[in-house]
Amino acid sequence: MKVEPRKAPSWSRYWEGAPGHEDKFRDECGVFGLYAPGQDVANITYFGLYALQHRGQESAGITVSDGERLHTRKGMGLVAQVFDEPHSLTGLRGDLALGHTRYSTTGSAKLLNAQPMQLDHPQIGPMAIGHNGNLTNYQQLHDELEEHGVQFETSSDTEVILRLIGQTPGPDLRTVLSRSLPRLEGAYSLVILTKDALVGVRDSLGVRPLCLGTLADGGLIIASETCALDTVRARLDREIEPGEAVIIGAGGVESFRLQPSVRKAACMFEFIYFARPDSQMMGKNLYEARRRMGRELARQLPTEADVVISLPDSGTPAAHGYAEESGIPFREGLIKSRYIT
Repeated sequence: MKVEPRKAPSWSRYWEGAPGHEDKFRDECGVFGLYAPGQDVANITYFGLYALQHRGQESAGITVSDGERLHTRKGMGLVAQVFDEPHSLTGLRGDLALGHTRYSTTGSAKLLNAQPMQLDHPQIGPMAIGHNGNLTNYQQLHDELEEHGVQFETSSDTEVILRLIGQTPGPDLRTVLSRSLPRLEGAYSLVILTKDALVGVRDSLGVRPLCLGTLADGGLIIASETCALDTVRARLDREIEPGEAVIIGAGGVESFRLQPSVRKAACMFEFIYFARPDSQMMGKNLYEARRRMGRELARQLPTEADVVISLPDSGTPAAHGYAEESGIPFREGLIKSRYIT
């Protein structure tokens, strides 16, 4: 009897036919924002993105404000590939910077979808945005903006956020954000750059991570993970709260609530997979959190085995914990090449 191999299920049936479908399931990206007058903000942002490379390998970009205009360089590939020449950062001079490294699902690997994305607001002036997450009301907002004459250039829900802000009038940045961003539904963290301010925004459930830090030589950072702060020798001040917006500028730091947060719902995959194990989230070191998960798994599901092996790299801390709790020795059974992505 001939046995036909089983085919993997086609997930495309869940999103085919929808405008912008290729970004519907995009989840993880890395964002890094910096306000540091007098410092080489582009270079610092470059190293911050290096630390966040695990959150996205499709494209990378940096936008810098010189106080009047925004200057952007972005491209497809890893951070080191996009900024691969000695003069890559030469034209990016200013006091504020925004960096982004992007992950997406199959079909949306296009330069148009690379971030940061930029537009000119009628009252605020030039602004750029970096986005980690996805919107559940993407299509509703997209259709509504199109009905008002907005033309879209990309298939990304990030552009929906940017166009929504651009279509919202207001005398100042706080008013514009307070009128526009509460309309977003979903899991997201945003870093927004204007000519004189840096903004960090977190969704009302706190699904996507975002933290605030301070450089040793002065300057403030907004980043997806604390590992980016460690790389540029900055200290962690705190996590940005769910539903909170933070505006950083010459006048200092302004914090306000964009949306009420009735409960917290951090993404479990940040804890077990997405985030780097040397990052901290919710006051916990992720390596130790994953190791404790392994110990708990050994208590709940004991088994008889000769060795414990991990699927590197994200499964290694949990495998160590399982081995410690069960008394079964840990061994490296799978070896990951360090020279391919």
